Amino acid sequence: MKQDQIFVIRRAFVVPLGLLLCLTVALLVVCVIQGQPIAKIIILAGMIVPIVVFFVEAAFRRLIIDHEGVTAYRPFRQRRINFTDVTSLETVRVRSRVFMTLAAGEDDFLIISNSYGAFPALVKRLIAAVPEGTVTEETAQLAQHPPLRHTDIVTAWFAVIIVVYVLIAQFSH
Repeated sequence: MKQDQIFVIRRAFVVPLGLLLCLTVALLVVCVIQGQPIAKIIILAGMIVPIVVFFVEAAFRRLIIDHEGVTAYRPFRQRRINFTDVTSLETVRVRSRVFMTLAAGEDDFLIISNSYGAFPALVKRLIAAVPEGTVTEETAQLAQHPPLRHTDIVTAWFAVIIVVYVLIAQFSH
């Protein structure tokens, strides 16, 4: 019997996203203190809302795989699929982005992306656990060389750099 495994969204992505949130809030505070135009403050406040949602979703999302099935935890909800109920493990690949669908019938499914840390181990664990004959050929091929996605991490750090630059510019006025 294998030990439970916990998979979380890569921290290399969550850390810059959290930093982006903190810096954007700091920028908002600076703009309010400096008496910047209300339109600028409203735009910043509007930008913070999706950043908060995205950060909370990424920071608290996790998959737990035990000997019976997979449980996906997200803020305010969770979903479980038992391996004995799995009817297919399919994969859709768009460039370096991968979406695996773990289906148990028509209406019960989980979509798992390669945003999770240790994605190659996650793919191999799922393939080993689901019933024989449920893994598609594309998924079996994916397990040989699972793509890792780095562009989201680069984009998050780029956004951090931009907000730092804007913060520095606010103090130079």
